[in-house]
Amino acid sequence: MKNLIKIENLSKTYPGGVQALHNVDLNVEPGEFLILLGLSGSGKSTLLRSINRLTEPSSGKIQFDNQDVTAANHHELRKIRQHIGMIFQQFNLIKNISVIKNVLSGKLGYKSGIASLFWSHQEIEEAEHNLRRVGLWEYRNQAVKNLSGGQQQRVAIARALMQKPRLILADEPVASLDPATADSIMRYLGELNQKDGLAVICSLHFLSLARKYGTRVVALKQGRLVWQGKPDEIDESRFKEIYGEDAEEVEIR
Repeated sequence: MKNLIKIENLSKTYPGGVQALHNVDLNVEPGEFLILLGLSGSGKSTLLRSINRLTEPSSGKIQFDNQDVTAANHHELRKIRQHIGMIFQQFNLIKNISVIKNVLSGKLGYKSGIASLFWSHQEIEEAEHNLRRVGLWEYRNQAVKNLSGGQQQRVAIARALMQKPRLILADEPVASLDPATADSIMRYLGELNQKDGLAVICSLHFLSLARKYGTRVVALKQGRLVWQGKPDEIDESRFKEIYGEDAEEVEIR
């Protein structure tokens, strides 16, 4: 099976000399649910955001479906991003407008000029369908600011689905949620992976969620890829190797 994502020698140095990634090599196949594990500052977010060039790599090469992301011009990158949905830790929604308008904004990558000011009947139906999928259809006309954190993250998932993506990048999507809500959000992502066949790359802190939903785990430490394998291969010693000797695993059920 050909790779959906191929990353070679990826490095990123931020202004001030902080090197967030060191020569990372990584392949991701279609339909994988890949979990990125590591301490805060290990490079997980930088790696995720480099894939769609929300963060510009310093060196290395990223390919998405055999397209060179790192060499893409503005027009080419816009086309590539149409197929990559992004879910953020802090949701990145427009809080003062309605749920359905936030979901419809996921289609903006396909529109330009005056067309971006109007929504077709088909697009509105598609947005309502995606809200039904995440259990929020009845909230479609409410302002996002009136929703709970878990509900807002479900709006963000519905927004990503408007792109009809082949890949979902989820950057700490449950870090600001309580344990029960965190598991429910991961369950929605798992459904997209299992039923829709979407590849998912998700950064997490919780090993229990990685074991429950991931098909493969990649561990980062100080910007380097230090381990990859199946979630159930991470025993206590491997956990402490990734997180440090004083770390204790917190389980979410």
